[in-house]
Amino acid sequence: MPVPPPGARRQVLLAATFPHSVWVVWDDPRSGSQIDFASFRHAVRTAERGRFDFFLIAETLRLREHAGRLDDLEVAGRPHSPTVMSALAAVTRHIGLVPTMSSTYNEPYELARQIATLDHLSAGRAGWNIVTTADPEAGVNFRRGAHLAHADRYARAEEFVRAATALWAGGTTTPQRHRGTHIDLEGTFTLPPGPQGRPVLVQAGDSADGQAFAVRHADIVFSLHDRPADGRRFRTAIRARAQAQGRDPDSLKVMPGAGFVLGDTAGDAAERSRDVALRQVTPAVALTRIGQLWDADLSARDPDDPPPPPAGPPGSPAAGLYARAVAEGLSIRELAIRSLLRHTFTGTPAEVAARIDENVQSGAADGYILAGHLNPVGFDEFTDRVVPHLQERGVLRTAYTEGVTLRENLGLTARRPGAAR
Repeated sequence: MPVPPPGARRQVLLAATFPHSVWVVWDDPRSGSQIDFASFRHAVRTAERGRFDFFLIAETLRLREHAGRLDDLEVAGRPHSPTVMSALAAVTRHIGLVPTMSSTYNEPYELARQIATLDHLSAGRAGWNIVTTADPEAGVNFRRGAHLAHADRYARAEEFVRAATALWAGGTTTPQRHRGTHIDLEGTFTLPPGPQGRPVLVQAGDSADGQAFAVRHADIVFSLHDRPADGRRFRTAIRARAQAQGRDPDSLKVMPGAGFVLGDTAGDAAERSRDVALRQVTPAVALTRIGQLWDADLSARDPDDPPPPPAGPPGSPAAGLYARAVAEGLSIRELAIRSLLRHTFTGTPAEVAARIDENVQSGAADGYILAGHLNPVGFDEFTDRVVPHLQERGVLRTAYTEGVTLRENLGLTARRPGAAR
């Protein structure tokens, strides 16, 4: 796809996700608390100073474990994201605030009330990152019986979002009644419609069910396709599906997750990337993550040895990774680094800005949801060194002038809260 001329350049969307899991380099002295409010405040203010569109807090409902042991390098605490976001609304003025909440282990009335409250408190800057919670171990923290199968989780999410959007639309004047397989709700909402008509919906699912759900409901797809060619194929396909269902394809933004490592030269950045990757994927992390993929306990193995053959069928993901390890001569730890994380953007600040700009102009993405590897200072270097280059290119705002709400800042048209698409 040809790159547009300077006068017609598409604006780059940027979001910051609070670092978690293998992204964080915990042994760095600059890494701080994952719970202290000061950490959240620093990260969100840095992102706002960098004129990011929104701040997203990832959330899971159970600490990661494998073979009967907690992963001691997993996040050391994960607060309730809507509560944190309500506090962040008081220390920010422009940036969007997007908590992650599960449609499987919440109820639509209460979740809609929490998000609507955040939208009113923030003058229209709220969103919701919708997840269905793939981890079956999370279910034991809730008394609902067995973890729902994949198709059932999306069936529940469909009913859930329709109920929540109807509550937002009806406000305090229109009683709502929803009877379905998963949702049984009847009542009048406690808040009027919010400042932006409906909170921005982010959807983090890449399966066929997830993509179909996104086309029906989402404003933003939190995509896995951070490579330019893959990103162009995915974005083209999902925009075509949206248009086939009567949606303006520009009303659905695609933002892959991405990591970054900067250096003063390309060689310096490559060296830093190798060092950061080794500190992110420690020997313990490598053995745990590959063990999970293999469905085996590899804790007694040497992470610098080749991985053992997996027990799964030939066409399984583990079999494919094993074939790659054999072909490339990778150790367990090297395979974990290659399969678990990728520093999407590695280079000098000018090089990284150029690649982000080129990807957006060529249709590989509408922008990126960035994860830093230090907590809470992971976005400082990007804001200070990459953002000025994007602004010089004319593809990133120098001030929040589009409007007051998150929907306006993202260039999304106002959506009637109860609309299905």
